[in-house]
Amino acid sequence: MDVLSALDPLFFVLISAGAAIGIVFGAIPGMTATMAIAVCLPLTYALDLNHGLALLLGLYVGGISGGLVPAILLNIPGTPSSITTTFDGYPMCQRGEGERALKIGVVSSLFGGLFSAAVLFLFAPVLSDFAIKFSYVEKFLIIFLALTVIASLSRNLLMGLFSGLIGVWLALIGTYDVSVGGNGDTRLMTEAMEPYLSEGFSLLPVLIGLFGVAAILKEAEQGIRENTEGMRITLEKGARFSLGVFRNQGVNLVRSGVIGTFIGMLPGVGGSAASVLSYTQQKNFSKAPEKMGTGVPEGVVASESANNGLTGGALVPLLSLGIPGDSTTAVMIGAFTLQGVQVGPLFIGENLETWNTMMVALVFANLVMFAIMFFAIKYVARVVMVPKYLLYPIIMIMCVVGAYAINYGVMFDVWTLLLFGLGGYLAGKVGIEIAPLVIGFILGGQAEVYFVKSLESFGTYTIFFTKSPIAMVLWGLIVLSIAFSVYNLVKASRRKTQEGGA
Repeated sequence: MDVLSALDPLFFVLISAGAAIGIVFGAIPGMTATMAIAVCLPLTYALDLNHGLALLLGLYVGGISGGLVPAILLNIPGTPSSITTTFDGYPMCQRGEGERALKIGVVSSLFGGLFSAAVLFLFAPVLSDFAIKFSYVEKFLIIFLALTVIASLSRNLLMGLFSGLIGVWLALIGTYDVSVGGNGDTRLMTEAMEPYLSEGFSLLPVLIGLFGVAAILKEAEQGIRENTEGMRITLEKGARFSLGVFRNQGVNLVRSGVIGTFIGMLPGVGGSAASVLSYTQQKNFSKAPEKMGTGVPEGVVASESANNGLTGGALVPLLSLGIPGDSTTAVMIGAFTLQGVQVGPLFIGENLETWNTMMVALVFANLVMFAIMFFAIKYVARVVMVPKYLLYPIIMIMCVVGAYAINYGVMFDVWTLLLFGLGGYLAGKVGIEIAPLVIGFILGGQAEVYFVKSLESFGTYTIFFTKSPIAMVLWGLIVLSIAFSVYNLVKASRRKTQEGGA
């Protein structure tokens, strides 16, 4: 009954609005689901937790799904995970089958999203029930495991680790709170900055700056050039869509949905890996693999089913263990933080109403996404023609107003927004990676708390290696995560050497 009381008309309006806005962000090249969530995050401060999450889940699903529009129409992936959609979607569009390709992608996205929601509903509570038995030692090791994921998220292993350390360092700025074993002293700041940074940098301005302002500055540097030639799209009426195209695609749909969902559950692997893997598997099992990449529906089905399978899969470690698997779910932690709720093993048990409403929101968001993109696809396709020189000033204003209002009119938060926006822009110039930095910033404070609490409880460093079998398993996963990252680094280095020799 508590769940039904939360499902008021505003709940569904927010999901619908979030899905529509997310589709716009996903459909415009250069704008992503992460940017959509970061920019709209301040709006959740005026809402309760359930309504705020309804908006964000709509943005999440819409943003991921919208990436197929420029992938098919412009050969530009709107999201990293829609890169394989271009392989067959764009050739279909060139043949005058743009509308058909888009609708195939939308139906596949719906299946992947609903499948991943079912997996989230089944798996997250089981993981939470297991993890609820964790002591401070296991909780610290979970955070440590999440921090090792930084290496997997990085294009360059050493630079990724360095970026993560910068994030952890930024998280330690402020007062060393006595409640977590500190002495109340201020750290890593001058006396003049103490009135502003006693509690550290506010999470929201940092996120909006890194993912919103930095992206706008990067686009401004490039002159916000519009692809006018590619945007003159005419969706042909001759190529009609029919559900019959899925008659022999059942195995492809299910296999790709499974791959996308379970890749999403692995922190740090990323959406592009899921879509590439599912596309590759379909090519391996296809009766005519030589046609893959020439404009066949099965390629779009494989890519988009896996693409949206990520949405529910990535939420499994976030809600059950408190581990953000990528930059998008890392930003979503900001919504919980604003509401004073900590994700992790206790979240589902202590917030059962919120958990149930989240499941309803996730399913409804996928249905709204389908309705908007399937029945109004010709109008959605025109989103790629919106001039960025009109769009970006509006987004910039939203960023500044959101940062200023989050703490009831603190101007320092606006300076924080601009500082991290400029820092995020310059970071790309020197190779510092934003996703590892954000994860380090979010998890650094928690890692310190659990580390100090573990020492207070057991009084020795050896407890991290001898506490329990669970701790040993976590150490094994940590070693495997690091080894996997090193293996990828060595493999990439050898490939570059071979290419150079050739």
